[in-house]
Amino acid sequence: MRTASVFLLAAALFAISCSHGTTASDPSLLQDFCVADKTSQVRVNGLACKDAKDVVVEDFYHSGLHLAGNITNKQGSAVTPVNVAQIGGLNTLGISLVRIDYAPSGLNPPHTHPRSTEILTVIEGSLLVGFVTSNPENKHFSKVLGKGDVFVFPKGLVHYQFNIGTTDVVAIAALSSQNPGVITIANAVFGSTPSIPDGILTKAFQVEKNTVDWMQAQF
Repeated sequence: MRTASVFLLAAALFAISCSHGTTASDPSLLQDFCVADKTSQVRVNGLACKDAKDVVVEDFYHSGLHLAGNITNKQGSAVTPVNVAQIGGLNTLGISLVRIDYAPSGLNPPHTHPRSTEILTVIEGSLLVGFVTSNPENKHFSKVLGKGDVFVFPKGLVHYQFNIGTTDVVAIAALSSQNPGVITIANAVFGSTPSIPDGILTKAFQVEKNTVDWMQAQF
């Protein structure tokens, strides 16, 4: 009897742990695809599925990634996304990609993707890339990449890319979400609406109020 009781207890604990593990991550696919119905008013964690009989091959296709982005801006970089907004067939598949163009000295500024790990490949040119681990270590990992080199930015960590060369750079990055999101640190801190109070920013960054005011004016 004791052996049976121990077995039942172990089985119950296993079932509970499996249940918690299942609910803690995205569920597995229950069909071949779930093409996004962008006209639906249903609000779910993702997009509602189009009726399968209305799905066409174009739902899995997008053209234009061969075109360079406009890099005539303050940062000297441009991100061209291919996510569920461009390809409805990506809905529920947990993947997307971007093309990133950089002018000489162009920067993709420090940012995070709250829902995604990123893997970046340099197509042309060279980039200085890096990311910073979480508190309290805040360890900075950085490396110079050349054509064909690949680098991974772990999910949620602050990272950046900088063109250290004298020619334009092109990179392609894949992301582990159909909608990875992006939080650019400087924009979020100094360009929020309404603004974060000066007193909070002066204390957080240990600077004078006029410095905070100047930084906010840039955004």
